Amino acid sequence: MAQAPAGIPRELAKERAARVSDVRYALHYTLVPHSAQTEATEILRFRLVHTSQSLLLDFRDGKVASLTINGTSSTPDESNGHLILPADKLHAGENTLELHFVANTAPAEKAITRFEDHDDGSEYIYTLFVPMDASMAFPCFDQPALKGRFQLTMTAPAAWTVISNTGAVSTKVVGDMKDTAFAETHPISTYLFAFAAGPFEKIHSAPGLPGLYVRKSKAQAAQSEAPEVQQMAADGIAYLGKYFAQPYPFPKYDMVLIPGFAYGGMEHAGATFLREESVLFRTAPTATNLRNRDILVLHELTHQWFGDFTTMRWFDDLWLKEGFAQYMAYDALAALHPNDEVWKHFYESIKPGAYGIDETQGTTPIYQDIPNLKDAKSAYGAIVYSKAPGVLRQLAYVLGEHDFQLGLQQYLAAHRYSNAEWSDLIGSFEQVSGKSLQPWAAMWIRHRGMPQVEASWSCTDGKLARLTLSQHDVLGTDALWPIASEVLLGYADGRTAHLHAQFAAQSADIPTGSNACPAYVFANENDHGYGLYLLDEQSRDFLTQHIADANSSAISTPFTRTLLWGALWDAVRTATYNPADYAHLVLAALPNERDESLTASLLGHSQTALHRYVGDATRTRLTTQFATLAVDRMQHDAAQDLRIDWFRSLNGFSESEAGRSALRSLLNGTLTVPGVTLRQQDRWSMITALVAYADPHADAMLAAEEQRDPSGDGKKFAWAAHAAHPDAATKQQYFDEYLHNPQRPEDWIESSLGAFNYWNQSRLTATYMEPALEALPQIKQTRKIFFLVGWLNAFMDGQQSEAARDAVYTYLKDHTLDEDLRLKILQVVDELDRTVAIRKKYPNV
Repeated sequence: MAQAPAGIPRELAKERAARVSDVRYALHYTLVPHSAQTEATEILRFRLVHTSQSLLLDFRDGKVASLTINGTSSTPDESNGHLILPADKLHAGENTLELHFVANTAPAEKAITRFEDHDDGSEYIYTLFVPMDASMAFPCFDQPALKGRFQLTMTAPAAWTVISNTGAVSTKVVGDMKDTAFAETHPISTYLFAFAAGPFEKIHSAPGLPGLYVRKSKAQAAQSEAPEVQQMAADGIAYLGKYFAQPYPFPKYDMVLIPGFAYGGMEHAGATFLREESVLFRTAPTATNLRNRDILVLHELTHQWFGDFTTMRWFDDLWLKEGFAQYMAYDALAALHPNDEVWKHFYESIKPGAYGIDETQGTTPIYQDIPNLKDAKSAYGAIVYSKAPGVLRQLAYVLGEHDFQLGLQQYLAAHRYSNAEWSDLIGSFEQVSGKSLQPWAAMWIRHRGMPQVEASWSCTDGKLARLTLSQHDVLGTDALWPIASEVLLGYADGRTAHLHAQFAAQSADIPTGSNACPAYVFANENDHGYGLYLLDEQSRDFLTQHIADANSSAISTPFTRTLLWGALWDAVRTATYNPADYAHLVLAALPNERDESLTASLLGHSQTALHRYVGDATRTRLTTQFATLAVDRMQHDAAQDLRIDWFRSLNGFSESEAGRSALRSLLNGTLTVPGVTLRQQDRWSMITALVAYADPHADAMLAAEEQRDPSGDGKKFAWAAHAAHPDAATKQQYFDEYLHNPQRPEDWIESSLGAFNYWNQSRLTATYMEPALEALPQIKQTRKIFFLVGWLNAFMDGQQSEAARDAVYTYLKDHTLDEDLRLKILQVVDELDRTVAIRKKYPNV
């Protein structure tokens, strides 16, 4: 083989999976503080079916110092991120490789990341290999279908704690260094092997509870949070083990809090890494924040079964782990907290993100064709994390909860510690239910987009005489989906009736029974269906007259009210409901709204409407009203969570002097939120807003806050706040650093992008949109999975004009991009398209 292919093509992976088996890695790393490299050794054993050709071993970014193949020294032949193992040195049957190599470590852009704690000067090192970055840390067969057993030995400073997938079986201190040996793992994919090292402390060590590790400077802060997090994980282990008829499949379960982690969490087998900020709140938390933390804990825990125990064969089936982990996290929480309206929160947290992508020309199917693992990052996003669980909720409705559970049990039992693909799962569901799911799977899993579902109805002599549901593809094709949903008939006195709808045609007449003529109809009650369910004009007119009235009995439950508010927001986004009218309706409703998560949603949607969809005069008038209401409610609402929501909304409504004055008073302590101790990130958010709004006191308050908070987090948030300065020199300085300073941690850049592109600075930041697009190939290659979409969202969401929209399409026309980048741009530019369309539809708003 003269030259190896770039990345890991599907053909290579299939060929290796057919030839290689029984893989075992014995790895030894020596970690030296503050070093840009780590020396390591590896003994790799595997069985080979035949030696008719050479074999590729994946290793990029590091350097092999020596290689021995089956006892014979060999000069490493390196090509395109692979080591080429010559056929004449390999054996049919057992093979043993011994390697000495060097792997790179850095604050960013490496698979082994170094984090410096600015609070106490400590250093922490941790790994993150998904989807194919294990080959940046050690030579391996870096594909999910070649699972291996790992045995790790680590040499690190004696004061450090090392955590890995299994428990330590021995430790030996030699001078100021310590050797720690870990038990061999069960078979796991390379991306699930992990270690973290540094002066971590184990918090609240209690029998029967998973371990929780945190950096020592946060140990005290973690004491109060640890028991709840550990208990949720312990309860989840018990529930999921019973639900899946498969006890927890690994020897131990630890959670490690990683500062500045690139994701909310990563499900390494036996050692989940969690983003520290998602567990130890930097802002005053609400019940929604605590619930989201529970979902994060349960999501990563579910992966121990869906992802670690049974793993997708290739990353085109990423949804087999991410979609199920998300769905089952909510299912588990609904069982553990039955009074918490969990499926209402599922709708609030899951569906908007899915619909927001799936209605764009940049959307993709749930199953995505990934020809090469170097492109696997493209599979991550709202489609697998949000659409897939939304579609699974519909499938559970179609199958029934009992058959859905039996199908999952059969699927896991058939693929213990091995790999599977989506057809295996669908087959299990078909076998237990006796239902053919191929048409369902073909549309929902292999087809992109979603239906827009609308109802039309009429009454005769006080009875509902006709109810018709129709569907069309939001992307404008002739695609038709198999749809299942629950139709709500709502009455002015609060009575309801429910009808079952299941159809796959363009339209269907739903049997109406003997129901009385309703006041309104909503075609997706309880959120079983997936799609854009719009209100008909008669229903919308009734709801806009009653939904803001706290004394109205027309809407019976918080879940229904949330769904109907969501449908009104969908009407705004489809340019069928005036955004100013929506904002006025929210203003009328919120003083008496008692649902905390719905309040937060309505405030967020109102800010979007005012920042993007309405004209300057309307925005100024309405934001002043919202700011006045926010200041009042954050002081006087009876519910603490609502006071927090109102406080958080103030930044977005503080363009006026009245709003900025309230922010300054909160910062200097002359104004408070009763019962709520504002945390340091709350303060930095207010400082950033004042800087972005060019408040005359902002620079002095920023300087004072930097002195007040010299912590590591304070340095990060101060750096982000400076990015909000509305001047050209600042923007140029930050943009240059984003692209040309590899020492700047990725989470610092992420924290500053919103400030750089603050909503009121579109004229100043417009000049950076095209350079931001030009940088996409570099970002895709060097940054972690979710960074690219965050980058695009920041720069495009900072724009509202038709000229900005046209510039994006000009860029797309004039540049040849890989399909993933083209689709990502089309996903994100959709909001600009909508902004332009809404402003054209309502030009005098």
